[in-house]
Amino acid sequence: MQSHGAQLIDGKALAQKIQAELAQQIQSLQAQYGRPPGLAVLMVGDNPASAAYVRGKEKACTNVGMASFGQHLPATTTQAELEQIIQALNHDERVDGILIQLPLPEHLDGVALLNQLDPDKDADGLHPVNLGRLVRSEPGLRSCTPAGVMELLKEYQIDPKGKHAVVIGRSILVGKPIALMLLEADATVAIAHSKTPDLASVIRNADIVVAAVGRPEMITANMVKPGAVVIDVGINRVTNAEGKSRLVGDVHFDSVKTVASAITPVPGGVGPMTVAMLLQNTVWSYIQRHQGVQQAP
Repeated sequence: MQSHGAQLIDGKALAQKIQAELAQQIQSLQAQYGRPPGLAVLMVGDNPASAAYVRGKEKACTNVGMASFGQHLPATTTQAELEQIIQALNHDERVDGILIQLPLPEHLDGVALLNQLDPDKDADGLHPVNLGRLVRSEPGLRSCTPAGVMELLKEYQIDPKGKHAVVIGRSILVGKPIALMLLEADATVAIAHSKTPDLASVIRNADIVVAAVGRPEMITANMVKPGAVVIDVGINRVTNAEGKSRLVGDVHFDSVKTVASAITPVPGGVGPMTVAMLLQNTVWSYIQRHQGVQQAP
């Protein structure tokens, strides 16, 4: 197979496998704990892309037998109103995971809202406490997209140990947490970004490339070392001359797949894993909370 180009890393298939395992786990735990795990996705306004993502998350919730406490709020919702909703969910015994769907309308302070979350219910793993736990290699809720990337590497038996990994992008959502996770897995990690001089030469040294910059098809075959593993986290909508739009990643898939040893497609690569990890985080939090109750004197 290798002679025809890179092995395809199928995130959709792995996400389905994880969801099937979670559904079984939830069934047995629900009998033990007397309730299903609960996830609350908060969406403000009517961004069509966000609405599609939220629908996907809520459908996945139902599929695995999880209770959904999602709220779709008008764009005019104030910071104070949202903070009240978050506090109520923090105290709601039925809710194990809370997610604030980004982007939020301009007038809202997303960081301040995120900081209001109970860190142990932070389903997206973005609260400063959870990022701190990641830095210290302590157990905790991990950022969904990077955690999904690590699961894909594990599933395809790509061990980062001793490998040179280059992460392109330094966002708190993907770039920084994935760099920390690769470091934890004993890779030597470099983080590159828009201000990195001669980006191509930095990428060309990498055994594992993680692209998370949000620039359509910027990474081309001549930038990739032959045999490298390429993980494309980017999701960009591009429109051709006829006005037809399609989704592409940060990697020029057709050219890079001829030099890489393994590559994720867009769509169908990292994307589906994000939702699978969100569900996995919620179940983890559900188990922790019940064990905590059982272990308490």
